[in-house]
Amino acid sequence: MIRALLVGLGVIWVMTGVYIFVDPMGFYEAVPGLQLMGPFNIHFIRDIGLAFIASGGALAWGGFAEARALALAGIAWPFLHALFHIQIWSHRGFPFDSIFAFDLFAVIGPPAFALLAVLKLGRTQDSKR
Repeated sequence: MIRALLVGLGVIWVMTGVYIFVDPMGFYEAVPGLQLMGPFNIHFIRDIGLAFIASGGALAWGGFAEARALALAGIAWPFLHALFHIQIWSHRGFPFDSIFAFDLFAVIGPPAFALLAVLKLGRTQDSKR
């Protein structure tokens, strides 16, 4: 179950990265609050797409192979990205609005759940030895 969760989330992150890379303007216009962060920058947005592809690939592969270190490497960028969004939320005065709701379900929650799953994956592996 944990492996399937990690592989599934990794695949979602890869697909998200492909969408961001292929349609950066669509991504920029679709994400609540993103336009408040500054003007459209195709280079920066495509960099984010590539980060999602790399992170998702590492997470999916790590989950499939039950390789805890690889799965943790896959979580590193999304987890730091989530912390950054929490910091942005704090500067906005902690409003519970649509931007926060999107961040909670799309940016903050997934890497938090992935981290818990990877930690569980590690305990499962250790008990098999």
